[in-house]
Amino acid sequence: MKIDTIDLGEHPVLLAPMEDVTDLPFRLLCKQFGADMVYTEFVSSDALIREVNKTMQKLKIAEEERPVAIQIYGRDTESMVEAAKMVEAAKPDILDLNFGCPVKKVAGKGGGAGMLQNIPKMLEITAAVVKAVNIPVTVKTRLGWSDDNKPIVTLAEQLQDCGIKALTIHGRTRAQMYTGQADWTLIGKVKENPRITIPIIGNGDITTPERAKECFDKYGVDGIMVGRASFGRPWIFKEIKHYLNTGTALPDPGIEWKLNVLKQETLDSIERLDERRGIIHIRRHLANSPIFKSIPDFKRTRIEMLRAETVDELFTILDTVPSKINNQADII
Repeated sequence: MKIDTIDLGEHPVLLAPMEDVTDLPFRLLCKQFGADMVYTEFVSSDALIREVNKTMQKLKIAEEERPVAIQIYGRDTESMVEAAKMVEAAKPDILDLNFGCPVKKVAGKGGGAGMLQNIPKMLEITAAVVKAVNIPVTVKTRLGWSDDNKPIVTLAEQLQDCGIKALTIHGRTRAQMYTGQADWTLIGKVKENPRITIPIIGNGDITTPERAKECFDKYGVDGIMVGRASFGRPWIFKEIKHYLNTGTALPDPGIEWKLNVLKQETLDSIERLDERRGIIHIRRHLANSPIFKSIPDFKRTRIEMLRAETVDELFTILDTVPSKINNQADII
């Protein structure tokens, strides 16, 4: 799959942009495990042009993570164009436009998935941004606003006509938020449309290597994007790539290896922020890791992780996990 001149190879697996998740250390970790392209946390165009420090920090990228996309969102054409120029100056490989975020503070104000209620404005912004910058522009959106409003097949053509170089589609409506199952049927119909010439990337509920392969095989997408399944499991990219290349599951590296990865993720977070803020930032991601779900007192352990305030406290909790899993296996 190629996005403009950027060759991501066959069956690329991408890390989805996620607020408070895809910071630089996490992106580098996912890249290490095989992610073919990574996306920053989404960036508010309004905050960017006001040069809000926290927002400006999101523009920092590293050479080791390339190719990398910076994603912006907003509802005003002028501010999106100005923000796009600022993003271009940060020298990412791709600029992505967020027309898919469903959360109320974004979509409720007309940004993100809120644009699905104002298609003409979405197209106006897209065309203006494409014209304003010299780097490839892509879009990420959803099937539509609600179950009775799913314009994605037509919308994909319209966005392509605006000059975007790739389109990522999350297989849910805004009304669904992240509930229910992602519907890949319409994603497949977009890909089948003979008028579509840009790469189509599918997103939603890719939680296993087997499902990743099925999405490529059944719906014909050019690439797939992994989001929430990477929480506390950045090695999922390695698992998926291995399965796509060999048709076999990657041997389980064991609980100790996985815990060491999560500990390194924690230390990276602390180095970027400080101990207090780093722990607060990372503990929710660790608590959602699937490796803990096989222990008998998972709920209590999860609560303990969410309450941890120091690295020693958090690592002490993590160090108890192998014995709990082994004890459970002995009982079974």
